[in-house]
Amino acid sequence: MGPFAVTQLLALISLNVALDNGLLKTPPMGWMAWERFRCDIDCKNDPVNCISEDLFKDTADRLAEDGWKELGYEYVIIDDCWMSLERDEHGRLQPEPSRFPGGIAHLARYIHDRGLKLGIYADMGTHTCMGFPGTTLDKIEIDAQTFASWGVDYLKFDGCSSNPIEQMLGYPLMSKALTATGRTMAYSCSWPVYVGGLPPNVNYSFLGDICHLWRNYYDIQDSWDSVQGIIDWFSNNQDDLQPAAGPGRWNDPDMLIIGNFGLSVDQARSQMALWAIMAAPLIMSNDLRNLDNSARAILQNKVVIAINQDPMGIQGRRLLQEKNRIEVYWRPLSNSASALVFLSRRTDMPYSYHTSLAKLKYQAGTYEAYDVFTGSTLRRFNATTEFAISINPSGVVMWYVYPEQQSKQTESLHHQHKTLHKAKPEHSTVL
Repeated sequence: MGPFAVTQLLALISLNVALDNGLLKTPPMGWMAWERFRCDIDCKNDPVNCISEDLFKDTADRLAEDGWKELGYEYVIIDDCWMSLERDEHGRLQPEPSRFPGGIAHLARYIHDRGLKLGIYADMGTHTCMGFPGTTLDKIEIDAQTFASWGVDYLKFDGCSSNPIEQMLGYPLMSKALTATGRTMAYSCSWPVYVGGLPPNVNYSFLGDICHLWRNYYDIQDSWDSVQGIIDWFSNNQDDLQPAAGPGRWNDPDMLIIGNFGLSVDQARSQMALWAIMAAPLIMSNDLRNLDNSARAILQNKVVIAINQDPMGIQGRRLLQEKNRIEVYWRPLSNSASALVFLSRRTDMPYSYHTSLAKLKYQAGTYEAYDVFTGSTLRRFNATTEFAISINPSGVVMWYVYPEQQSKQTESLHHQHKTLHKAKPEHSTVL
């Protein structure tokens, strides 16, 4: 099939594909198995951590019983390695029976009964990334119908073992097939990462018509270097990426690894803060059965979540990269508010950073700022007022900034968060 024929076919598909089904007007929140549990299928020797229905039931219980669901964490997403190595006699995907003895429909009912939603994984191509049956072009319709019949609420559609032409055809066709099932499902596309993540190879306007969210860049690993690499790529390419995001269409820098092994507390706060600035999906990949209190406090921080879930849905931007290795990020929010993140890339000691809102292009006026990780409030300061903040190495200071006249509207939000917040203030305020 030549390029012209492909273009014509895509035009025909696009006439009938518009995935505006009302879902994900704010970034999705939930939990995904991959980064923490990978493709552990050895349930004989590792029954607690293997990819099985028990893992997903345990996680659903924790989301429902430990305060996550009320904060918006609602999706329980199965990643790769859930499938049998063979399709059934009707050509349908099927779960590996020894690890999912009840089947996916049973698991979906279990999750739905707890007020949560089920996500599942498939791959555009001959095989998944880990070698399980893929979804070739001729299997797209039957796989979409199978997922709908099981009660699936979210599909992550990966792209291993497929070529660019197959991806160009397959991702729109899956969008159309999901819509045709009559079941409302969120659709996460990995298409961009397989073609470089940037225009002209990625048409983000078209992508936003067929997908709710998409993976732009490489998989996250359990390390601060990995988190920094993702932040750098998204920031260096923000002029292309930032306009693509909005209600119902989100850039996805990958999972939150907070609570695992690779991040310090400061680095965990940094990931949470920057994902909120980027209007990123808040999809955790950790072990909710064994989560320490510091990780829980970060992931359940109501103000950071509120910033991430701001209904305007505007992705933030990096404003500054200073020679002293301090970076400043900004996101506009509803009600004339905004969020600021001051990130230290230093590795030596806490750094005292001096600036003012005017230097960050804020308009003249009187403001207040709430430090989302310490719970302290800086009251009644002008845009020209110089302030200093102390930022730990690889850490952040995150502010919710609002005009003084909006202060009463924010009191309830601050009060809600104080019930969870027990950390002592670490940062200085106005000099």
